[in-house]
Amino acid sequence: MLPHRPGMARDAPWSVPSGAMTTRVGIIGSGIMGSGIAEVASRAGYEVILRSRKQESADATLAKMDSNLKRAVDKGRLSEEDHAAILGRVTATADLSAVADCDLVIESVVEDLATKSALFTELDQVCGPDTILATNTSTLAVTELAVATGRPDKVCGIHFFNPATAMKLVEIVTPMTASDETIEAAVAFATKCGKDPVKVADRAGFIVNHLLFPYLNNAVRMLENGTASREHIDQAMMGGCNFPMGPLALLDLVGLDTSVAILDALYDEFGDHHYRVVPLLRRMVTAGYLGRKSGQGFYDYSR
Repeated sequence: MLPHRPGMARDAPWSVPSGAMTTRVGIIGSGIMGSGIAEVASRAGYEVILRSRKQESADATLAKMDSNLKRAVDKGRLSEEDHAAILGRVTATADLSAVADCDLVIESVVEDLATKSALFTELDQVCGPDTILATNTSTLAVTELAVATGRPDKVCGIHFFNPATAMKLVEIVTPMTASDETIEAAVAFATKCGKDPVKVADRAGFIVNHLLFPYLNNAVRMLENGTASREHIDQAMMGGCNFPMGPLALLDLVGLDTSVAILDALYDEFGDHHYRVVPLLRRMVTAGYLGRKSGQGFYDYSR
C-alpha cells in the first residue's frame, strides 16, 4: 500500500500547492531523456543547468536542442523570441558543482542502481540542504537511492516518458521516506511543465512498465515461436487494439538493452515468469542489436 500522507485524500486528483517555489532545475545526463527533460523545464520557464560528463557532449546536446527549437519555429509552432528565451535559460556544463544552488535536481543517467546510488551520494555532498533530489528511473527502487543520501525525506521519483517533450504523463514515485513537501514540489514541477502527474508507490516498474513489459516480452516470445512475422505482430496490435505503435517497434524505440534491464529488475522483485527475458531478446542485446539507437533492432534503421 502507498503510505497515506496526512491531509491528502488517498485517491484525490493532484492539485498544485501554492507553496512550491522551484525556480532552478538541474538535469544530470544529456542523453535522450535528459535533454528532453531539460527542454521541457526550460519551456516552462525554469532556469536549467544541464550537466553531462564531458563538456563536448553537453554542448552537443544544447546544439541539438537549438536545432529542435528552430524546426518548431519553421513550422510556426514557436516564435523566434520564445526560441531565444528557451535556449537562453539552459546552461550546459560538465561541472557537477554547477547544480549546487538548484532547487530540484533530476538525474537521468544509465539505468544501473550502483551508478545512480553513487551519483546520489555525490549530489548529497554537492547540493544545498534544501535541494530536492529526484530520479527519472523507470524501474529501480527510489528508496535505495534515498538512503544513499543524508536527506531521504527530499528524494523522490519524477519519471518522464520518451519523448519527454511530447508525452504528457509523469509518474511521481513516492518512497516511504519522502516528505509531503517533497512530493508536493514534484507535483508542482510536473504540472507547471504541462504534464499530467500520477502518484505511484515505490515498487519496481511503477504503473506503466509494470503493465507494459509483460506485453512486450510476450510479443518477442511470439516472434521467437514463429507465430507470426514481426510486421504482422505489430500490425495486429495497431489495427486490433488501436495502439499507435506495435510492440516490437516500441521495443526498438525504448532500446533493447534498456528493456532487458527493466525486465530483469521486474523479475528480481516479483519473480513472475512473464518478466523473465525471452532468450531472443537477450541474444539480440548481446549481438549489439539495441534498436533505433544502434541502427538495428527488430527493424533496420541504418538506411
